[in-house]
Amino acid sequence: MLRVRLLVGSLGGGLLLLLALCLGAQNLEQRPRLNLGFAQAASLPAGFLVGAALALGVISGGSSAALLLPRRDRRD
Repeated sequence: MLRVRLLVGSLGGGLLLLLALCLGAQNLEQRPRLNLGFAQAASLPAGFLVGAALALGVISGGSSAALLLPRRDRRD
């Protein structure tokens, strides 16, 4: 049950961060292009790129912590 709570909490927190980021990054002037190696992404605000990386880090860190928790044996 702890794993599910950690996974849901990290997904919820990451989605809330992404929502706040999308609302706050509407009128930024600097819009660099992200080079993906095989193509270039659309012009996005620099704050949006940094915030998206932060939100993805929260989601991936929480999910990896939930998956790497040691199992408790039920043998009593």
